[in-house]
Parts: sequence; C-alpha cells; structure tokens
Amino acid sequence: MSALTLAKANTIVATALQHAQSKGMQPMTIAVLDAGGHLLAFQRQDNSGILRPQIAMGKAWGVLGMSMGGRDLAKRAETHPQFFSALLAASDGRIFPAAGGVLVRDASGSILGSVGVSGDLPPADEACALAGIAAAGLVGDPGSA
Repeated sequence: MSALTLAKANTIVATALQHAQSKGMQPMTIAVLDAGGHLLAFQRQDNSGILRPQIAMGKAWGVLGMSMGGRDLAKRAETHPQFFSALLAASDGRIFPAAGGVLVRDASGSILGSVGVSGDLPPADEACALAGIAAAGLVGDPGSA
C-alpha cells in the first residue's frame, strides 16, 4: 500500500484549484485528509464563502468515516434519514453527505485518505477533487453514479 504523502496532497490541492479556475468555477476550498482523518493539506481561494472550510472538511471526513464516496453517502442519507441523524449526532455534526467528498485509493483499492471540495455545485466540486487525485497518480472514488 502506498501512502498519501504531503507532496501528493499538495498536488491534489493545486490541481483541483487549477481545474476550478480553468472551468470558471466559483472560489473553492479544498481539504485533504490522510487515512486517519488528519488534515494533510488545505487551501481556501480568495472570496470563498465563510462556511466552505467546514463543508470541505465535512465532506472529506464523512466519506472517510463511512468508507464510501460522497455520492453514495448522499444516497444513504436520503434513504436512511434516522441513521444519518444519529450519525450526525455521533460525529458532532462533522459529516456532510454530498458529492465533492471523494475517497483516495491506491491501485489495489486500499483507502489512503479523502478529499473534500466545496465552493460550486456538488458535481463541479467532485470534478475538482477527481482531477487533483488523478494528478497525484492515485485513484478517486466518488461513489456510484
């Protein structure tokens, strides 16, 4: 199993921001967590909303904690609202079940960490995360379509 290093995390952030800028997206906030849920890299673009750091962290933390991509987490939140109410209570409200939370895996499928992106619509946030993860030579798992 490879590791999600600081260098790879910085590549994820830089590429995600470049992707957002090249597509004319809203100002982004990106958080990269290691497999233990510890923050490795974080950036917030100028004029990004004041809650974007918490949302980006919540997307990354939620997918990592539940071992599923943001798309699947959002579906489960919709179909199992009582479970997710309990999950939110257990996590002190730290989980944001939405696209834009992406698991980072190695080639063998092992979870190395996660990325949370917030700033635009969830599919755009997810596209930024996936671009960054690919640039770092890793595999992004956003969940099923």
